[in-house]
Amino acid sequence: RSESYVTLALLDAANDRDPVVQEQVRKSILTLGNQQPDKVLSMCQDYLLKHPKLVVGHRVVILQTIELVVKSRIDDISYPKIKSVIQLASDEMTKSKEVVPEWQQAASNILVAVGNKYINDIMEEILGKFRPGVLPHFFVVQTLANLSDSNVYGMVPFLNAIMGTMLPMLGMTKQDNMKWVFSSALCHFSESILEYLANLDKAPDPTVRKDTFSSEIYSAYDILFNSWIQSRESKLRLTVAEALGSMSHLMAHDKLEEQLPKLLPTVLGLYKKNSEHYIISKSLSQILEASVNMGSRVLETQIDGLLVALHQQVSVSFTRYLSNTFPDRLMVFVLQRLENSNERNRMGSLAVLRHLINSSTSIMETKRLLILVSIRQPLADHSNKVKKRVVQVISAMAHHGYLELEGGDLLVRFIIQHCALPDTYHVQTTEVTNEALRSMCDNTLHLFTTTVGRLTDVLWPMLLCYLTPNQYANATTPLCKSLILLANKKQTAQEPNFIIDFNAQGVNAAFPFRCRGHGAPSLSLLHAISPNIHPKAEPLWENEIPKLVNYLEGLLKYTTAVIGMQGVAMGIGLCASSHLDGTLEKLEEFGKSDAFRKASGIFGLLKVGRASLYIKMKSTLILCYGYVALHAPEDKLLTRIDSDILHNISKNFNTKVKQSALFIECFCTFQHIESWLSSGQDHERERAVKTTAELLQFYLDNLRVKNLVTFHNLGALVGRLAPRCTDPNPEVRRAAIDCVYRLMYIQLRYEGFSLDYKDDSVEGLLDVREKLSNPDNTVLYKTCSELTKRLPQQQLSTLLFMLYDGLVDSQSNCSRASSVILNTLLKNRGAGLQDLVPEMLEVLHNRLQVIGEEQVKVAIGQSILILATQHLQTVVNTLVAYPLPYDSWSCEMWIALGADSTLALQIMEMIIEKLNVMVPYVDKKESMLRPGLTKVATSQPLAMTCALREMMLNGQSADAVAYLFPKLFSALLVRLGSSVGVQLPKDLNSNSIISDHICVSLCCVLRVAVEALRILLGRAQLDAVMKPLDQEGAWDKMKDPQQHTTGVTLLSRAMAKHAGPRLPSIVESLCPSLCNIYECQRITVTAFFSELLNHHVVTELMILDMLMNNMMERITDTCGTVRMLAVRGLGNIAVGSPEKVNKYAKELLAAMSSGMEENDDPGKLITLEAMSGMSKILIYLDQKNVHLLVVYIFMKIKPFLENVSENDEIRCASIMLLGNLSKFGSGEPVFKDQIHNVLVSLLLHLSDPNPQVVKACKYAMRICAPVIGSEQISAMFQNHLLEEKGLHHGEFINDLTKYLVRSKSFLYYKNTHRIAECLVMLLQDPDPLVRGKAAEAMGHFH
Repeated sequence: RSESYVTLALLDAANDRDPVVQEQVRKSILTLGNQQPDKVLSMCQDYLLKHPKLVVGHRVVILQTIELVVKSRIDDISYPKIKSVIQLASDEMTKSKEVVPEWQQAASNILVAVGNKYINDIMEEILGKFRPGVLPHFFVVQTLANLSDSNVYGMVPFLNAIMGTMLPMLGMTKQDNMKWVFSSALCHFSESILEYLANLDKAPDPTVRKDTFSSEIYSAYDILFNSWIQSRESKLRLTVAEALGSMSHLMAHDKLEEQLPKLLPTVLGLYKKNSEHYIISKSLSQILEASVNMGSRVLETQIDGLLVALHQQVSVSFTRYLSNTFPDRLMVFVLQRLENSNERNRMGSLAVLRHLINSSTSIMETKRLLILVSIRQPLADHSNKVKKRVVQVISAMAHHGYLELEGGDLLVRFIIQHCALPDTYHVQTTEVTNEALRSMCDNTLHLFTTTVGRLTDVLWPMLLCYLTPNQYANATTPLCKSLILLANKKQTAQEPNFIIDFNAQGVNAAFPFRCRGHGAPSLSLLHAISPNIHPKAEPLWENEIPKLVNYLEGLLKYTTAVIGMQGVAMGIGLCASSHLDGTLEKLEEFGKSDAFRKASGIFGLLKVGRASLYIKMKSTLILCYGYVALHAPEDKLLTRIDSDILHNISKNFNTKVKQSALFIECFCTFQHIESWLSSGQDHERERAVKTTAELLQFYLDNLRVKNLVTFHNLGALVGRLAPRCTDPNPEVRRAAIDCVYRLMYIQLRYEGFSLDYKDDSVEGLLDVREKLSNPDNTVLYKTCSELTKRLPQQQLSTLLFMLYDGLVDSQSNCSRASSVILNTLLKNRGAGLQDLVPEMLEVLHNRLQVIGEEQVKVAIGQSILILATQHLQTVVNTLVAYPLPYDSWSCEMWIALGADSTLALQIMEMIIEKLNVMVPYVDKKESMLRPGLTKVATSQPLAMTCALREMMLNGQSADAVAYLFPKLFSALLVRLGSSVGVQLPKDLNSNSIISDHICVSLCCVLRVAVEALRILLGRAQLDAVMKPLDQEGAWDKMKDPQQHTTGVTLLSRAMAKHAGPRLPSIVESLCPSLCNIYECQRITVTAFFSELLNHHVVTELMILDMLMNNMMERITDTCGTVRMLAVRGLGNIAVGSPEKVNKYAKELLAAMSSGMEENDDPGKLITLEAMSGMSKILIYLDQKNVHLLVVYIFMKIKPFLENVSENDEIRCASIMLLGNLSKFGSGEPVFKDQIHNVLVSLLLHLSDPNPQVVKACKYAMRICAPVIGSEQISAMFQNHLLEEKGLHHGEFINDLTKYLVRSKSFLYYKNTHRIAECLVMLLQDPDPLVRGKAAEAMGHFH
């Protein structure tokens, strides 16, 4: 019968190499066994008997299966079958004299399972192999032991006789494994007897007593203790020890009392011989429990030795026996050991003490004062390890009320003392550091405050006393935190003792940065306890203290920097007191060093980070000269003050020594007041500018020029003062005009003009000055800009430097003025500044980072545009070379370049041209240890893609984007393909300072291209394209290498539907990329073209032929993914242009057939597309084009219908293709026979977990129904197998079977047998999942 056939096949497969399949086979046999247990057990027995040389693993699985059937259906198995199973298991267990654990254990388990009901039959069989005077098989003894565990009430009545037979065997045993199994059995027997005696009310024979077994147990004990426990084999020693522990409860009291003096030391001695202490401890616990229960007197004589040995093990598990029986002895012992200064002894004693405090509360009640006194000695221990244990003991004492007693305050003080520990230096890694101990004490104090409610009144207000003594200063922070919690708790509860008498209290919060920064916590505590200080303090401190805390936290950062500078300068000054010459020489050498030279460029000063460092260096250097003057010997100082000290100080105020002392004096004075020119306070700016005006007037009045020279500082001074002409304060504006006016005349004097010469343009400033009450900024800007034209070319860079500095002026009017003058200057004279363009762009980049004024930011964008208009290639090359990822300020600079449509067009064309020819990535070997190459992006194309993205964000670039759209779209789509699976360059991560403002989208090469493409569509106003892409998550799919082609397909679909007229130019631009050497680019473009063929628009636009020709060429591409996409595209013609299918019939059928025969297709993706495409085109192909190929195509798809290892998509496609093919083969007898062959597979897949497969099956069976040859079955398929209608698979199969049986058709017999054959065949499938499912199905074959 079929059931037997299936069961036999399952038994053959029982040793499957996959454990999951093996388990499923076992389950299926069990399922069959649950239906017909006798029959299945008989087949298992017969199988084992017919295959005596079966490998052990296979025998084991079958034996395990028998065990499962017996366990689940023991009540339904016939008695004769039980007897035969017992005989089989017994024979299997003892067939080999050698021990084969896995095999013999499986057989033993069957006997144990049967023994749960048929114990007498089992014992009859087992005892036949457990004869007196003959050593039994190892697993006979093991089975008896396991039976005593699983069936206590059935086995205990046999144990007296079993042990009577076993005792003589013990003396005969020489091998360690037999000694082990006998010892183990005695342990199990003893535990079973104890369980039986503990539940006599449930036992079948309540007359059984412990003394029934005492004699046999003692005889066995004698051999185990006097002989076997001395074995060299540690495993045996441990098992013997475990058995002795269990047996001790069954020994006669006098015998146990007699043996205790020898037994306890022997078991204790095992600690030294074995590394596994758990079993020894368990045995010792059982022996002690038995001794205590019988009231042993001898135990008291052993207590000292026990305590010493157990203390060395730091074992606390025995204290529950000893503390209940000998509490005083145990406590005295532990407390005496605390006096021992040995670290290990003391730590062990503290561990036991902590356990006693936690676990023996009632017994310890009378000993609490004694413990409090004794704990004082370890408090003075110097070892941090011991202190750590002390803290743990104190924590336990706190939870049990010890700290509330007299002397408890000492323990609190100990905790606080160790909260104040200093940091550790040079400590070994095995030690407990001061930091670790301090942290533990901090946490303990916090726990006292938050979890031990009874300590609240102990700690409040006692903790306040520890705030003022200096030795506890380092503990201020945790103390304050705890006091804040206590104060809030008491204040919330309105407890009367919250208010404190401060006659003897005080708080010291001076020196806020000392002692782990205790200033801020002290202030916070004062805030919390303010009602205690004075009733009026609370509302005042509510406002003031948080400000003070914030000030301290900020001051801490500032103080650290200032102290560092001052410390350096003081040290240099002290050196000068005895080594003046050498000190001055070194200072001068430092002033000329690279540290100053590298940052001394005009624009280098403005670099973020470097400028700050440079200013700090100069400030420190000047401060050093000051301390040198303070400490240098007076007799030497006078000769060096001018030549060395003042000269170098003036140099570092950014001045140069000029021809006259007058200039030095004036300019040094200006340097002192220069910083006040941009002060945020009106009166400070007014005084600074007016003072400057007076200085310049004084200089002008006293200036005498004999030779024509250049006024080198004109640019710097004009750049600094001209923006002040627009200051919001009218007095400042007037004074600034005066300054510029006088500067111009100073310049004229230097140029050789006479004292009485008047210049018209300069005199025009006086007219502007008179109108400054309501100034016209346009006129003012124009006047200042005109004056800047008069500057010599060599001073232009200095002026630019100062104007860049003015962009961040504190007054927005002045920063705007700087930007206007700057841009005017660049327009008029920027063409001659090509060498300075990179440096100017860097300065603008740095300035963008600190400018908040939006109008000034716009002006900077204009500056960049002006420079680009004059020096386009230099600007583009400079910005492209900026470190990636671009920060937000670099992005702003690129966005600015998009503001001019004409300029943007030039830049975009330049970038597109370079993207088309540049190498997108390089293959690099990532590691010598790992095989293969990694694609790493090249920096320039990546940077250019980022640049395009940012430029297109500017709305003014719309015209340029519209003009270049086909080229931009094509270039970015190809770039998108070039980015799949490409990593960022390794040096990218180390570039620039990563801040919150960084352009976070640059963390992935692929993401950059996707975002650029998205912005392009938005700028081209293709909202209709973007909407479906956003809804379907296309952008995320494009970024994911695994779903990239899906994303590109969605993009192509959206373009075809909503941007059709743009496609011809795009397709033309993309065609050359299909022949590109880069595989990833070909994949992306092919995916795009493939989807276009899904839409009729390509026929309307007359690009169908171009696309079809390209897809035909790609069929032979070296890349499998490209071939797959090409096949997909060719199939899509049936959807997009069905009327063209017969035109390309020959080419399409050849391509699809070739795809189904593809050998280089590991994932069967090409095959899948070929079958799907074939299904599509068959709908529209004429009969004449397909007729001769029907059987050929069917034979191609048949393996995919029957092979369940194929994935769901391929199965679904093959089933759909079968349905579409049937209309061409309905009159062919060969085709009809083939349909019959695959019908079983189709019926099985009607219950497939994948709904798409089910849907395909319904479709195919409806279409194929007429071919089957039965009108009833055909009608049934048409009525019940509707796609959207649910199907009860079981009922459907039952009804179909009835039709088949009634008709007694050949189809019924053929398919019943076929199902069984199929399932057996599937058990051989290479995929373990398939084998498992087949085994599962066979379990239901009954």
